[in-house]
Amino acid sequence: MSEDIWGYRPGAGYQKGIDLIGYKVEATDGSIGKIDKHSEDVGSSHVVVDTGIWIFGKHVLLPAGTIERIDRAGETVFVNRTKDQIKDAPEFDEAKYTGEPSYLEQFARYYGQPHM
Repeated sequence: MSEDIWGYRPGAGYQKGIDLIGYKVEATDGSIGKIDKHSEDVGSSHVVVDTGIWIFGKHVLLPAGTIERIDRAGETVFVNRTKDQIKDAPEFDEAKYTGEPSYLEQFARYYGQPHM
């Protein structure tokens, strides 16, 4: 993998300490929801998006490396995946996230695949 899927891209506009909770999330082909959780953990930075009614209240985890740009004035995060790619991602499970050290590996495999 040529990029670190768990780190913010240089130039994405991320600064440590920014609270992204509540920011809108835009896929390459439209809005997918709002950020519900945000982690700055080194080696596993990510956001969890509440997709609302778009895919029946599913929560999806997006590694920081999928974030192309953060518009702080517009409180919007732009990601480099399509709505379908996000819809087909593994669902975020809070209990497994906190209880299984290897839980994030499925997201690394899914999002680490080449994207178009």
